[in-house]
Amino acid sequence: MSVNLTKGQAISLEKNDGASLTAVRMGLGWQAAKRRGLFGSRTREIDLDASAVLFAEKQPIDVVFFRHLVSDDGSVRHTGDNLVGGVGQGGDDEAILVDLQRVPVHIDQIVFTVNSFTGQTFQEVENAFCRLVDETNGQELARYTLAGGGEYTAQIMAKVHRAGSGWTMTALGTPANGRTFQDLMPSILPHL
Repeated sequence: MSVNLTKGQAISLEKNDGASLTAVRMGLGWQAAKRRGLFGSRTREIDLDASAVLFAEKQPIDVVFFRHLVSDDGSVRHTGDNLVGGVGQGGDDEAILVDLQRVPVHIDQIVFTVNSFTGQTFQEVENAFCRLVDETNGQELARYTLAGGGEYTAQIMAKVHRAGSGWTMTALGTPANGRTFQDLMPSILPHL
């Protein structure tokens, strides 16, 4: 059973039987919003990019994104860049896989961001979401749906952070501006 998260809500990443999750997928999906024009409605391709920034004690240690598909330690992997969105018709357009058992012990948080590399605002995006899936069985655990669009080009979507011997996911949903994860660092830091 999936949980629909609201901004700031956290869920434990523990299975129903009390066991910890071992591998998760953070999926990102979106579609270009239809715009009415002089000659009918049309859509423009939107290139959103998912990134995962790995932190140790509030210091960025590594990042996984379309130009660096695998973390240096191999525990986090991006499945590849999607330049248009909407391909999955409600499924994941980009995904980042996290092998929680392989994440080095000094990494205490992984922050997932979404940015418009081409600079379009979220007013031009619809049906955007990020979701967390148990990669071992394909079960969706949580979903955060982006609502409302806006005059910003990025979102700090969610973070996965250590909680005792397990992990917790927190939906952040914070609007930001920037074309790359580097541009988003000032917006990420308050959430650590």
